[in-house]
Amino acid sequence: MKADFRILKISFIRLLSFLFSDSLKICLCLQASFLLVHCRTEVRGQLPCDGKTLTGMQCIPGGEFVRGSNVFSANEQPESVVHISDFYMDLYEVTNEDFETCLNAGYCSDCLGEGKCDYIGPRYGAPYLGKRQPILGVSWYTAKEYCNWAGKRLPTESEWEKAARGTNGNLYPWGNEPASCEKAVIEVDTKKGCVTTKTEKPQLMPTLDVGSRPPGVYGLYDMAGNSWEWVSDWYSVSYEKCGKDCFGKDPRGPCNGDEVCPGSNMKIVRGGSWWWPGEMARGSYRRAHVPENFPEYHHFGFRCAKTF
Repeated sequence: MKADFRILKISFIRLLSFLFSDSLKICLCLQASFLLVHCRTEVRGQLPCDGKTLTGMQCIPGGEFVRGSNVFSANEQPESVVHISDFYMDLYEVTNEDFETCLNAGYCSDCLGEGKCDYIGPRYGAPYLGKRQPILGVSWYTAKEYCNWAGKRLPTESEWEKAARGTNGNLYPWGNEPASCEKAVIEVDTKKGCVTTKTEKPQLMPTLDVGSRPPGVYGLYDMAGNSWEWVSDWYSVSYEKCGKDCFGKDPRGPCNGDEVCPGSNMKIVRGGSWWWPGEMARGSYRRAHVPENFPEYHHFGFRCAKTF
């Protein structure tokens, strides 16, 4: 019975989110000696993010959204309703140019001296080093250091998913239509990165400049494809196994996502990449990896979030 009620609740929220935006509600007003029922648009309390704007970032309005899936991988279960407070998210993935600025300032390489990574940046050379291409090959620790240096932080897994899917559980940032090269930088058939011909040695197909595809539900770019993105949370094999740390308001996962978490050794990347098919670019798809990004090295990137 409880499970049926939860599904009914999620379906009802999806219906409301289709009919009304986050900033709309149905109002009942008592006026004089009779009941006047009417509908009007109204901002819920104050404007999202207090109406403040940040250069290069987008305000993601707070509220409930549908997280996870009961249809796909077990680690996405259960589909549930989670409440997230207002926050800002970078419009774009952090680029090579952005990251170089941090390095030139004397930051973003601490993990090398601390033994928390053994390499920083893409290993495949020039095809991946364009100024506007996403930085690749960074550890979770490096991503965290960059965001801290920039006065920001890594997004939580739930924040990231809301920013990618919107409120009603869409599969992708654009809706429920299958992923394609017109919508995301992914692998389609044998075309990695939607490129028809391979580059010179090592015979790989590169990422594209950030923002090369249309924006998603909140105006963010590349929330599906181009580069995998680190989030702050430690990985749990399912939300159910994670328990209370993954539910309620503003969940942060095991140990609140802190750098040390006894019993946890994997962090999470989201969003898929140019190297993998569209299935992995779904908004609820979760991939676990060691935060050091070694000895198994992958071309992971990130974007940052911020709250006041």
